[in-house]
Amino acid sequence: MKILDHKDAINHHKDAINCRLYKRLIIVETAIHRVSYLNRTVLSLQRHSLIIETARYLNFELISPSTSLAPRSYKLELMASTIQALPTEVVYLITAGEVIDSFASVVRELVENSLDAGATRVVVSLWPQQWRIRVADNGCGMNLDDLQQAATAHSTSKIRSSADLWKIHSLGFRGEALHSLTTLADLEILSRPVDGKLGWRIIYGDGGEVVQVEVTAIAPGTVVTVSNLFGNCSSRRQGLPTTAQQMKAVQAAIQQIALCHPHVTWQIWQNDRQWFTICPAATTGQLIPQILPQVRQGDLQEVKLEIPNPPNCYTEDAMNRVSTPDSSTDVIHRVSPHSALTLVVGLPDRCHRHRPDWVRVAINGRMVKTPELEQTILSAFHRTLPRDRYPICFLHLAISPDQINWNRNPAKTEIYLNEIIYWQEQITQAINQALSISSNNLKEAVHTTRVSKLLKAAEAKGGYNFNPQNPNENHKNSNPSTDAINRVSPNSLKAVAQVSNTYIVAEHSGGMWLVEQHIAHERVLYEQLCDDWQLVPVEPPIILYQLSPAQVSQLQRIGLEIEPFGEQLWAVRNIPAPLRQREDCAEAILELSWGGDLQTAQVAVACRSAIRNGTPMNHQEMQTLLDNWQRTRNPRTCPHGRPIYLSLEESALARFFRRNWVIGKSHGI
Repeated sequence: MKILDHKDAINHHKDAINCRLYKRLIIVETAIHRVSYLNRTVLSLQRHSLIIETARYLNFELISPSTSLAPRSYKLELMASTIQALPTEVVYLITAGEVIDSFASVVRELVENSLDAGATRVVVSLWPQQWRIRVADNGCGMNLDDLQQAATAHSTSKIRSSADLWKIHSLGFRGEALHSLTTLADLEILSRPVDGKLGWRIIYGDGGEVVQVEVTAIAPGTVVTVSNLFGNCSSRRQGLPTTAQQMKAVQAAIQQIALCHPHVTWQIWQNDRQWFTICPAATTGQLIPQILPQVRQGDLQEVKLEIPNPPNCYTEDAMNRVSTPDSSTDVIHRVSPHSALTLVVGLPDRCHRHRPDWVRVAINGRMVKTPELEQTILSAFHRTLPRDRYPICFLHLAISPDQINWNRNPAKTEIYLNEIIYWQEQITQAINQALSISSNNLKEAVHTTRVSKLLKAAEAKGGYNFNPQNPNENHKNSNPSTDAINRVSPNSLKAVAQVSNTYIVAEHSGGMWLVEQHIAHERVLYEQLCDDWQLVPVEPPIILYQLSPAQVSQLQRIGLEIEPFGEQLWAVRNIPAPLRQREDCAEAILELSWGGDLQTAQVAVACRSAIRNGTPMNHQEMQTLLDNWQRTRNPRTCPHGRPIYLSLEESALARFFRRNWVIGKSHGI
């Protein structure tokens, strides 16, 4: 043990500044020379302050210091820093674990690279037991220089600067996927550019280093092979789900990407056997039946809209994100004044789900999780589906990139979306348009064969249509391709007759419908009540007997004025307007007292007030009901989710009666 005085402490202070090699420093103050009491006191205070200052500077901890002015001991212990920089290989391993966590994530990352390369045909081959994946495409391919850089850390062709983060038009942009695969697996890439004469095969080592380069024969495009996935992370392999569950996740990932890119052909192989294919389609609505076989294309309604960007799309905040004046000019030039909205909905009277697994939202070519927009979709379908049923709805927004921040999740499945309320309003309007009955979604019987044209000419000449006017004029001026649209108006459905005092037979351009009068009228009344919930005074008051406190509270909650009128008697002073003329008004109010919110009360009132089945109606009453029903926002189902009409298309009738077959045989066609 070395005895230090205050001068030695200063020297050690200087040495420790340069090297900091001491882990423990024990300073023992020796006996103070005989001086006057005043000098001794001043010297002790100076030494005490110097030692404490030295301890603080050296990051020492002072243990049990003496508090007296007598000779004292100081024990100083160095506090070692607990924060250290991670080694590079550990950083890469952590990053790779965030990006690549399963078979499905590997397939998703490689397939997105193929789509960014402009591929129209993608072949995915899987060998789960061998932990091997291969993705081949017919995209633009890569030359040798790009191949050598492709797997290095944070290398990408998608962005160049921070300003480009607000102009992202591609699916990938971070440059992490291929490098992460070299950390977790063996990576091999074969590629040939479209205008290149040679193809190249490159094998990468750990960290994206090029290990082997050779010329190979390959068609234009790219083939990426990932082998021995998670070979250096045995715990990761053990923590993954079963093979069947992983393959199901792969299938779901490919189907989601296919919905966003319906023009691409997909071939999926498993263990050298073709697993499934997805054929290209002109629209997403035509593609969905390949993924949901139980849904027919006629069960879906597709709407494509061009909508303006939010009013404050070009904000100062968006411009501040861009680092250079040139880049900010580029943002303005690349931002379109309009956005595109594609919506495919399952008609609520024909198809729905027992889970909300088909409420899906895609933005700029990628499926994302946006609880706000998903809840907007569910709210728009409220009171159109049966209880505990959920809609089929696919929404794809193509919006300006500066409205999106993709840096929320490494998998880019969650985003920050600007002006969320504006997009919610646009989505609600689009769903209302898709569920309405108009000239755009009335089925038109269009025949293209020679037999069908012959049949149409014969029918027009013979005057088979309902309520024909001058047959010669109809034949002279009629155009089969536009006749349906011309006749669609507020009276696009024409009342023909009433069946069993329950169903209205209605004719339209593409066939005929059977409309149940009660629930059609219920839908009309319900939407009227939602728009204008009126309570009117009633004299004399309606007397109810033996109401519980909960029932009284429920009636007060929906706005009814109720007060005691005697022993176990209650007087209701106002009622919903539609119930004013009904004889069973007391029973209706009693029904309202059994619980539910205002919307539930509106449904109950509409159901009570609607025309009963079995009530005869004249032609004008039927036509008025049809006109009012067609103008509702959700005319396909009643507020309880029951279908309102049954469609019998003209083409189905012709097929049932074999009209084409008979005419074809009789005319020798």
